[in-house]
Amino acid sequence: MTEVLNQLFIGGAWVDAADGATMPVDDPATGEILGHVADAGAKDARLAEEAAVQAQAEWARTAPRARSEILRRAHEIILERTDELARLMTSEMGKPLAEARGEVAYAAEFFRWFSEEAVRIDGGCGTLPDGRNRMFLSRRPVGPCLLITPWNFPLAMGTRKIGPAVAAGCTMILKPAPQTPLSSLALAGILKEAGLPDGVLNVVTTSRAGEVCEPLLRGGRIRKLSFTGSTAVGRLLLAQCADTVVRTSMELGGNAPFIVFDDADLDVAVDGAMVAKMRNMGEACTAANRFFVHRSVAEEFGRRLAERMGALEVGPGTRDGVDVGPLIDTAGRAKVEELVADAVERGAEVLVGGRTPEGPGCFYPPTVLAAVSPESRLMDTEIFGPVAAILTFDDEDEVLRRANDTPWGLVGYVFTEGLDRGLRVSEGLEVGMVGLNTGLVSNPAAPFGGVKQSGLGREGGRVGIDEFLEYQYIAVPVR
Repeated sequence: MTEVLNQLFIGGAWVDAADGATMPVDDPATGEILGHVADAGAKDARLAEEAAVQAQAEWARTAPRARSEILRRAHEIILERTDELARLMTSEMGKPLAEARGEVAYAAEFFRWFSEEAVRIDGGCGTLPDGRNRMFLSRRPVGPCLLITPWNFPLAMGTRKIGPAVAAGCTMILKPAPQTPLSSLALAGILKEAGLPDGVLNVVTTSRAGEVCEPLLRGGRIRKLSFTGSTAVGRLLLAQCADTVVRTSMELGGNAPFIVFDDADLDVAVDGAMVAKMRNMGEACTAANRFFVHRSVAEEFGRRLAERMGALEVGPGTRDGVDVGPLIDTAGRAKVEELVADAVERGAEVLVGGRTPEGPGCFYPPTVLAAVSPESRLMDTEIFGPVAAILTFDDEDEVLRRANDTPWGLVGYVFTEGLDRGLRVSEGLEVGMVGLNTGLVSNPAAPFGGVKQSGLGREGGRVGIDEFLEYQYIAVPVR
């Protein structure tokens, strides 16, 4: 049974915050408080840092196979406790249980993937071009890491960062989002059970992110930051990393275009739209925001999408048959309400949804807007809600220009039956990932990340472990 934990996890022990502070964890479906967890401050951050630094040397010397087996055991434990972890996640985050179970499987797969990568960390040797020196290359852990995860995928974003760090031989401090700390604490308990040595993973839950994170980044002992969150916060963290040149990888915001050409199979396109828009109630950086649909099929696409969206059941994620849970909090819902209101004021037509339901909880209905003005605020804002905004286009060059007219570049979606066009448009999109005739791009075996202001580096895939490794080159004279 997975115990619901509420303390900090530092040096392999469960401890209260040094000043005794706690913070509430809310159920977004009811607004009620689920419980309280420790609220870390600066002193707790220093203790976690000390634990990670002290454990680093021995952990780096641990055999790759031993690191691999710890991750594999953790993968198995997570799958064994799928229902318990899914219910915990739904209670603090709101997503329906079916989606939460899917996230548990997705999260576990990162541990399995990186358990296999742990034993494949390579180097190399050779003779340099001058013929007088040999070159020996080895790859070593970058050192203690600070991992900052978001609330929308609380378990999977933890495993996506912890997995490669463990595999590479790095120690860690994990700071989860204050809205969803319970999943991260449960994950720490599972890794301890799987045999992860004390001090390798330390978890500090806090509502005082600046007080906890900035001293760590400026102190010189943390050598790697991996952050998933908003672009605005990412910029701030980059500035804090500059003084001590902390290595960074960042998965930031998105404003994904979803392009439907006149030759697209509309059944496939609508299926893809439902995945790309409604996964996690639209609270995903990969969510399709801007639907560019060819003028000749826009009306039919909008009708079909509205019909599918309108049929979704909205309610508490724990209730049977619910497809759409609450948004994370009242501020998140208010943002969605304001963006929809702005679009309607500018002439958008509401095909379905658009009205906030009465009653408790942070619910917002699946909404489809047609004839959206390019000047609407939701065109250059990450919606993070179940709202599909449809615009029309006439030709390929036009839609590429409009799709790329954004500071973000995480993911794009293209629907067409023409292979040449599909590849041409995919390659023309200024994004790190493309779904060609599919609405789902996330996979532990694939490199996840974006370009422009959507981030730096990649997570997952064969390159995911590279973010936690440094090269060392040794020159040896040929005698």
